[in-house]
Amino acid sequence: MVDRSAELQDVLVVGAGPVGLTMALELLRHGVGCRIIDCAAQPTDKSKALVLWGRTLELLDPNQGLTGKLAGAGHFARAANIYGNHKRLVRVEFHREDTAFPRPLMLPQCDTERIIAEHLAGRGVTVNRPVELVDFIDDGERVLARLRGEGGEKIVACRWLLGCDGAHSTVRKCLKIEFAGQFEPNDWILADVHLDGPLEHDELSIYWHPRGIVAFFPIARDRFRVVADVGKAPGTDKPRDPTLEEVQATLDERGLEQVRAQDPIWLAGFRIHERKVDPYGRSRVFLAGDAAHVHSPAGGQGMNTGMQDAVNLAWKLALVHTGLAKGELLDSYSIERSAVGDMVLRNASRMTQMATLRNPFWQFIRNHAAQLAGKLTAVQERFVADLTELAVHYPKSPLNGDDPGDAWSDEWKPGDRLPDATVLGYPDGQQTRLLAAFTHTRHALLVLPEIEDAESIATRVASETSTFASALEILVFPPGSADGVPKAWPGGTAHAADLFGAGSVLIDAGGEVRKRLGVRGTAVALVRPDGYLGFRGHSDSWQKLREHIERYLVFA
Repeated sequence: MVDRSAELQDVLVVGAGPVGLTMALELLRHGVGCRIIDCAAQPTDKSKALVLWGRTLELLDPNQGLTGKLAGAGHFARAANIYGNHKRLVRVEFHREDTAFPRPLMLPQCDTERIIAEHLAGRGVTVNRPVELVDFIDDGERVLARLRGEGGEKIVACRWLLGCDGAHSTVRKCLKIEFAGQFEPNDWILADVHLDGPLEHDELSIYWHPRGIVAFFPIARDRFRVVADVGKAPGTDKPRDPTLEEVQATLDERGLEQVRAQDPIWLAGFRIHERKVDPYGRSRVFLAGDAAHVHSPAGGQGMNTGMQDAVNLAWKLALVHTGLAKGELLDSYSIERSAVGDMVLRNASRMTQMATLRNPFWQFIRNHAAQLAGKLTAVQERFVADLTELAVHYPKSPLNGDDPGDAWSDEWKPGDRLPDATVLGYPDGQQTRLLAAFTHTRHALLVLPEIEDAESIATRVASETSTFASALEILVFPPGSADGVPKAWPGGTAHAADLFGAGSVLIDAGGEVRKRLGVRGTAVALVRPDGYLGFRGHSDSWQKLREHIERYLVFA
């Protein structure tokens, strides 16, 4: 295959599902060119994954206008319900103060792909179809990939090859990385149908029945996804697709005769596989999404986890590719996302096992425990945090650094997602959100000075960050009132905000940022491009901050 004359491209993305499209879009946003291919002649027309959770929407939001287009094509669900013993056991409202996207967006995968692909085309990149990756060679300096399309086979060279090509990934097979795991022992049916009956069109409804689970996920006003387990699988082969009559019979059998299914759009039988790779790549080749992990659809987190894989990898690859970071930065991708993959597999497996209990005694215990625990606020908050993936964090990341002093409580630690909050522009007083205040293409240094430290901190910001200011966005959040007026610092009439320059100052209206982060003194925080806290420090942490940044970033 060796062909040193092959045209060299920056990145080749294999697979144009939601993960591959997100990968390509994020790479372009970070200034890295890419080509994206898919072996299918046409995009999918199936609903497949239905939910975009809050954390995924937060991560997509820096792509100007994209989340608005997605929201306009779908609708937000307001609650999730679990029923058992012919009554509602649990009701959880999707509500959080620290995000602009507390509710899940219900949107068929085919529409998610279409909208992201259109957004990508607006950036000048379209999917090459049908183009199949046959195999590749990674020589350490570049990757030579053999592609097969309508014009025959061709060798292309790229700096990086990213496998977003699903559960049967060619990239993974060529890497010879084990896809370790097992299959869940039940057969399942899926039905994308129109329903008549007492179901709320903006709520998720799960019914635990002695014969098995039935779950309803709203797609449109009278259109739902129905998922049900239908008993132990007789073998390892994929089960046949159900008929509409069999779907209705399953509903009737489980006490849901009042719900009538009609006008099917998609009917399918499936098995649940729980598999994962480790590591998530080698050298210049990486895996993301179903190519790296597959699991139960319980929680609807497969597509979202894969899209978040893409966001995590894209900013790191961009910094290394452009020479602004050391190659070791890429090692953190597998470390961080493999840990998340383990968590998602574990949680989805537990949810599936709980939903498919057959023993009447354990069903009784499950139902009563869920009813009692579901009334606790802390349990509901944890359920929402886990389901929306706003709780995803990297506590053992090699990119974490910590020098909290007395300025921080332990409410938020390095590796945690930066919570959103309301801030005000200075001096215009325009209201905005914290996560929208920076570009998410560079690291952001958040400086939160107390009034009495404002003058000395302004001097330190100017001197200590001079060598790496080009790699950072520096944002200062002096305290101020809710109407946008910053507090005056002692000994003069000037405002603390004036010390830092209006372009980099946002007023922490009412101290909301400090409250969310648990800051109780002058503090600094380094935020990664994907919105996770990388380093926290206090008023004298500048040397340790510099040492932390220089561990993996490179400065001219």
